[in-house]
Amino acid sequence: MGAPAHILPLSVLIFLLASFGPLAAQQNDIDIYSLTLDSKVTSRFAHTVITSRVVNKAEEAREAVFQVELPKSAFITNFSMIIDGVTYPGEIKEKAAAQERYSTAVAKGQSAGIIRASGRNLEQFQVSVNVAPSAKITFELVYEELLKRQLGKYELILKVRPQQLVKHLQIDIHIFEPQGITSLETESTFMTKNLADALTTTQNETKAHIVFKPTLAQQQKEPGKPDTILDGNFIVRYDVDRTSAAGDIQIENGYFVHHFAPAELSTLPKNVVFVIDKSGSMSGKKMKQTREALVKILGDLKPEDQFNLVIFDGFVTQWKPTLLQALPENVEEAKKFASHILAMGATNINDAVLMAVNMLDESNRKEQLPAGSVSMVILLTDGDPTEGETDLQKIQENVKAAIGGRYYLYCLGFGFDVNYAFLEKLALENGGVARRIYEDSDADLQLQDFYHEVANPLLTTVKFQYPQNSVELLTQDNFRVFFKGSEIVVAGKLQPEVQDSLSAQVEAQSHTQNFTFQTEVNVADKEKVFQSPKYIFHNFMERLWAYLTIQQLLEKAVSASDDEQKNLEARALNLSLKFNFVTPLTSMVVTKPEDQDKAQVLSKPVEADNDHSSSFSLLARIPTGGFRQSSPMLYSQGFLVPIAGVPGPPGPPSFPGLLALPGIAAPPPLPGISRSPAKSFYKSVPSFDMQPDYDLAYLAPKAIDPRTSLLLPDSSHFQTNTELYNVPVPSPTLSMERSPHFILLRNNHTEQTMCVNVKGFSQTPQSLFSDPGQGIKVTGKYEGSTDKFVWLQVSYKTPEVKVRVTQDSIVVTRGSGGKSSSYQWRSLYLVMPGLKMTLENGLLLLSNPDKVTIGLVSLDHPTPGLRLFINDPGHFANQPSGVLGQFYQDLQWNPSTAEDTQELSVREKTYTVTRKSLLDFQGGRDTIPLPKLSCWYLEEPL
Repeated sequence: MGAPAHILPLSVLIFLLASFGPLAAQQNDIDIYSLTLDSKVTSRFAHTVITSRVVNKAEEAREAVFQVELPKSAFITNFSMIIDGVTYPGEIKEKAAAQERYSTAVAKGQSAGIIRASGRNLEQFQVSVNVAPSAKITFELVYEELLKRQLGKYELILKVRPQQLVKHLQIDIHIFEPQGITSLETESTFMTKNLADALTTTQNETKAHIVFKPTLAQQQKEPGKPDTILDGNFIVRYDVDRTSAAGDIQIENGYFVHHFAPAELSTLPKNVVFVIDKSGSMSGKKMKQTREALVKILGDLKPEDQFNLVIFDGFVTQWKPTLLQALPENVEEAKKFASHILAMGATNINDAVLMAVNMLDESNRKEQLPAGSVSMVILLTDGDPTEGETDLQKIQENVKAAIGGRYYLYCLGFGFDVNYAFLEKLALENGGVARRIYEDSDADLQLQDFYHEVANPLLTTVKFQYPQNSVELLTQDNFRVFFKGSEIVVAGKLQPEVQDSLSAQVEAQSHTQNFTFQTEVNVADKEKVFQSPKYIFHNFMERLWAYLTIQQLLEKAVSASDDEQKNLEARALNLSLKFNFVTPLTSMVVTKPEDQDKAQVLSKPVEADNDHSSSFSLLARIPTGGFRQSSPMLYSQGFLVPIAGVPGPPGPPSFPGLLALPGIAAPPPLPGISRSPAKSFYKSVPSFDMQPDYDLAYLAPKAIDPRTSLLLPDSSHFQTNTELYNVPVPSPTLSMERSPHFILLRNNHTEQTMCVNVKGFSQTPQSLFSDPGQGIKVTGKYEGSTDKFVWLQVSYKTPEVKVRVTQDSIVVTRGSGGKSSSYQWRSLYLVMPGLKMTLENGLLLLSNPDKVTIGLVSLDHPTPGLRLFINDPGHFANQPSGVLGQFYQDLQWNPSTAEDTQELSVREKTYTVTRKSLLDFQGGRDTIPLPKLSCWYLEEPL
């Protein structure tokens, strides 16, 4: 059975441009005078229209390029160009017919573009056309998608990049959710204080309207200059009310949709085996990020869960002989093991997965797994199998036979050296999904987010039932598992016999009981809900049904037999053509004016085609006329990757791998699993990261593996000696060119502004301040050897969000186990109920009218490191506590005999504070030079 649709990834990236860069745009004289994006989201189904109007201001013909980037979850439904009053529409045809139509157009000397959805992923849409002097052209693209609930939110992401100032630029988003909108947030990575005035959000119980309409002056990066600041993501996130445990049924024009996501359910215990590839190509940054993510994931296990780890290269090693309960001592031991995994060797996927399945089988046979629990295997690999069984089809057969429909297999492909099609089929055949992990600075967050999607199963064996002869053409109506933060969607058509009401029953199981959820709705009342044309588009629910049906048919086809696959694809093709969807089985042909005789072919690869063995090509003959094309780039899920290029040099020769590390049990023999490695091979065209993924201090010559002659550390080195790495140093002498760690402002008492430095060292994070009344807590990890904070974290109770900063990045995590978003110290504007985050000039401000304002800065000069200041302390609900919080309690200031010093008493402690003039970072790190601040300075020992 295919994986439930509710755990598939969601993103929508819109990339709009008139040419390949700002300079080219100016030289090419193609002016975008209007750019609008109108999106209507109704019952999670989004209908988006992008319209771009351009004019050629040159005295000769110029080329205009319209490019839009969207994900595999979106289906293009229409595209047209209006040139000199003549409309040139796109035609959606079966792929073979589209190719034939294209060839005919080329033979006639016409220029045609093919927009293909290869497989299940739409990567890029681009059309270029010559524009006569003073002529205008209008591009219009329409696409639709069903927003999927992921980690408790629906998310619409628009990447806006016009690359020039636009006289009329507007984003208009209408959201209509009859269930009621419970939370709504907007975010932008390019927003400034000036641009924020162009954003308006209005909301009532069921509707929201978001408008972004910046003026030319607001779009300017600098006053009087033509460069635009609009370059980044515009994001809307929301969730809906879920008062009915049986879900919500909506009806429109004879079709219905049933959204099911009951709240207030207990999480089922789970049994999970993590299978981690540690082969040579995982070395460097990939292995480092994997270790970091795995340590955090292990920390998220619940005490009732059971777990184990399998690591593999050419050899397969299990951490413990059996699954262990996730008790604190077991989790801590597993973290230590995970944090010292080294990458080297070949890749034996077959034996590794079969060993994990065997672990679950053994625990099942011994009745050690909790009743009603959910068992899963999570595989992470970055390449093709090169050791043991290497035939991909045979591996799929072996794994499917071993699992036998009892467990779930999730496959994570790290980077672009993996065979994604192989992993996708392997997962779908065994109740899971595949996901690509992109090699980027937030790869560890990608791993953690995926785990959180499947970490909290709530129900199993979920079945939807409707009265006989009441509905037809149902989409998938039974699901093996339902996870917290997701949503199950069932759609269908009402039969004519249904006049007054429609009832539904949902049966499901938890580990303690069987559930039966029931609901009934009045058909006429539900139909009346969608009579406002402002928030809907014609027959949207029928199109939602068709969209969902096509997605599920294509998913089933991945793991189907040949004959069944042809039948499923034929059904999906018919629906694609009927509803005018560009899907993996159809293509769109765009024919341009006859006088434009240069051919252009555009294709979109599937996720699997993004692997190293495939390449994306854009074949275009550029007409003369001064237009210069820069190096082609492929934007894939928001990451910019060069199209062409040769992989870097291979790393050192593969090692057969480590058989054992201290504390690892020897694996038991398993039937059908090879016990000795065959010849090691490189993964096909690997891209090696030459950075070591381990600390050289761990490679002291303590123990030797006779098979590999690899030096291994002894067990004593697995306990980190903090004295080697965290040696306290004397507090640096303060000068006029130093900024303090913290600035504490006091309401209406600027003369009492305090500057605080900490000194000493600590192995544990520090509680800097805590105010339970406001639900705010600030913690940080100080490193005495460098006199820096490694990280600072601000946690809020309402809204439930954590903001964690390092010198390199900002990570925002929503809720417990919610989605994590990573940002650079550049620009950010995020508004959610009860909190606003703005990042500008290198200053991250966390604020709300009824909350204390917290400022965070990552300084580059003159003393690099993290800094924090607190303002509006009058909002503290109680007397706060912590290293900094104590200074907002009742303080007693006593004059001292020494000049510019006072005695400060707090909590029965007395400090000598000195009046100093220090560098003031409250304006942000980009202010050069930093201004001076007169404050009372003290040092707080840890």
